[in-house]
Amino acid sequence: MKKIATAILIAAAASAASADGMKSLESFMKGTQTGRADFTQTVTSPPKDGQAARSKTSTGSFEFQRPGRFKFVYKKPFEQTIVADGQTLWLYDADLNQVTQRAQAQALGSTPAALLASAPDLSALKAEFALESAPDQDGMQWVQATPKGKDGQLKSVRVGFTGDRLAALDILDSFGQRSLIRFNAMQANAALPATTFQFKPPAGADVVRQ
Repeated sequence: MKKIATAILIAAAASAASADGMKSLESFMKGTQTGRADFTQTVTSPPKDGQAARSKTSTGSFEFQRPGRFKFVYKKPFEQTIVADGQTLWLYDADLNQVTQRAQAQALGSTPAALLASAPDLSALKAEFALESAPDQDGMQWVQATPKGKDGQLKSVRVGFTGDRLAALDILDSFGQRSLIRFNAMQANAALPATTFQFKPPAGADVVRQ
């Protein structure tokens, strides 16, 4: 009886903990329309030919306005800017002085950006992803998001929250590469200027339209 009672308590605790993830996601979708934060991104490639897995770390800033607008500015170790203005997705590589321009509707779909900025509400998010709560970890509540479309490169995303504030993205692609993005000093519902998500290719930059 003691073992059964313990098992029931563990199951109940796990259920309560996992329910917090979906509750946090719902609160975030309802209550946070804009935001800005700094981020650290660690990309880990799967090991090859018996070698250990390799990781690369980048830092930068992030801003979003739902639905459909966001901006990642990578500052170290390489400068790169990704802007979605609601119609077009721009990617600027400073070292190459090259801009890639794509139609936003075709470029996003079932991507982590849809979790952050594209979906206007939770029901729209559920149309693109199968969502389920995951156990608490590292002081955060987590939601597992699996794309319903099977033709993309994204395998799954875990979204971490501290309360109703976005705290992390743990992204796994179909090649086994993992990207962990941690957001720092997140400002929810920050007042963002209208120019935040406007992008104009720098003078002399090569523009590639896809």
